[in-house]
Amino acid sequence: MAVKKEKTIEETFAEMEELIKKLESGESSLEESFQYYETGMKLVKSCNDKIDKVEKKIIVLEDDGEKSEL
Repeated sequence: MAVKKEKTIEETFAEMEELIKKLESGESSLEESFQYYETGMKLVKSCNDKIDKVEKKIIVLEDDGEKSEL
């Protein structure tokens, strides 16, 4: 059974950049533009979720050397 690999934040950003180029080109139909927009919004949410997970994992070393979650 194949495991679906989750895209990295960098891969997701690259995909968003491609969508932006397509939208800015002016060559897409209105329907295609809406689809690109919808896909882009899903990608933004995915990035936000990934960034939130990373922020929750950040550990700060306090002055006394103990670790604490941010």
